[in-house]
Amino acid sequence: MEFIPGPAIHRVLCADCGTPIEPNSANLCVGCLRNSVDITEGIPKQSSVSFCRNCERFFSPPSAWTLVRPESQELLAICLKRLKGLNKVRLTDAHFIWTEPHSKRLRISLTIQKEVLTSTILEQIFEVEYLVQHTQCPDCAKLAAKNTWKALVQVRQKVTHKRTFLFLEQLILKHGAQKDTVSVKEARDGLDFFYSQRSHAIRMVEFLTGVVPVRSKGSEQLLSTDTHSNTANYKFTYSVEIAPICKDDLVCIPLKQARSLSNISPLTICTRVGSSFQLLDVNTLQAVEVSTQVYWRTPFSALAGITDLVEFTVLDVEPVGTHRGRWVLADAQVALAGAFRSTRRRDEEDMGMDYETAGGMTQIFHTRTHLGGILQPGDTAMGYYLTSSNFNSDDFAALPANRIPDVILVKKAYPNRRKKGRTRAWKLRSIAKEDGEEGETGGGRGVVGRMGGRDQKKVEEDYELFLRELEEDPELRANVNLYKAKDVEMRDAEVVAEVDEEDAGEEVDFPDVQLDELLEDFDGLTLGNVEEAS
Repeated sequence: MEFIPGPAIHRVLCADCGTPIEPNSANLCVGCLRNSVDITEGIPKQSSVSFCRNCERFFSPPSAWTLVRPESQELLAICLKRLKGLNKVRLTDAHFIWTEPHSKRLRISLTIQKEVLTSTILEQIFEVEYLVQHTQCPDCAKLAAKNTWKALVQVRQKVTHKRTFLFLEQLILKHGAQKDTVSVKEARDGLDFFYSQRSHAIRMVEFLTGVVPVRSKGSEQLLSTDTHSNTANYKFTYSVEIAPICKDDLVCIPLKQARSLSNISPLTICTRVGSSFQLLDVNTLQAVEVSTQVYWRTPFSALAGITDLVEFTVLDVEPVGTHRGRWVLADAQVALAGAFRSTRRRDEEDMGMDYETAGGMTQIFHTRTHLGGILQPGDTAMGYYLTSSNFNSDDFAALPANRIPDVILVKKAYPNRRKKGRTRAWKLRSIAKEDGEEGETGGGRGVVGRMGGRDQKKVEEDYELFLRELEEDPELRANVNLYKAKDVEMRDAEVVAEVDEEDAGEEVDFPDVQLDELLEDFDGLTLGNVEEAS
């Protein structure tokens, strides 16, 4: 096969260094061309970006503040906007170069191209260093200046406890509804949320409407007006009232309204609270969903709350065959806790009964309950002792005496668990918009209980009851984010749990918090926990 040589390549000498090169319009090699022409001229090699330490947002020209992740594409776009002269060259590549997080520096590698001389394109790679300057965004500046809010959401519930707001705080954190909140203050019957924009307050009202039964009303106050430009400055206030019905409350529905609600028995207990609440007749397992609109049309209050529950000992349980979901109807025999406790007196050798109160202390009550699927003889249950209760309610007084049971059982209790003094291996986060705290949440006690004073002890008791409800109710735990406690090893906690189960064999069905239900607390520097329960 005949060899055909390729065309000869003619070379010329570089005009500066004399190196043989292929002919080009500049008659210069690449090295001499870069030395003579700098395409990065006019592009600064150092710049700065503004960062708000309070809300952790970067300034995006011309006037926006954006929440971005470190070394993200959004942060790269903000940095490139700060560079002048990039419109005169072609940007082909840009990426971050790793720096120490505490150095307050950002380094970016840029690759650009530009046509030099005639039909000659030169590519060059260079670095730009950014200084992270800490400053305050306008929203945080308003927070520091005090009383500069634009809209206010007042959330109130007329009950004697704070458990609703403890649960509401966790719901807000789980769904991130606190991100636009400027400040949170505790009021006598609830919380006040302050916002810099009216739209943020409306968004919070819509969130509350979707998670709890509420009714809201808005108002506005004129601060100033300009007749020349026809503009006015207003402050907006939204009043949100939560229905005073909580989970496990004893409710007596007015007779006329009970007939309209599927003709349910007036005496019920509340089993679930969401955007509406569910009432259950423990004698028939008939349940009814009361919507927000239906409730506020003719509102009613609870007869008794969780603080009025009495401890009973289950003597016998016999299911009657009716069940509805997880509820099983059963006939039960119960007695007051400690009714048959035996004690030995110091001056007597025989065993005697401990009659703490005369009369009904040792009485056995026959009742019908919806807890037939989980109660066993010897268990402890919490319920309402209607025989010794006195309610100031016309609706309850109008009920026939034969329709009022002696006892209404509400839930199963685990008294031995409470006596162990176990350290919980989980914790909760809290909204912590207090003076001197940074970020959307902080390490304060929590938004509930800051007022102190006479109610501080009551708030601590409500907080402990709230933690117990989370432990004993898996359905309630599903709506709350639980985080691993750093100072409690889960292995030690599991060992303690096993020891407790061995010591208290009758409570092996305790719905303890499992390891897979806990989240890692990665943001420990900016996200604080409600004081860890112990």
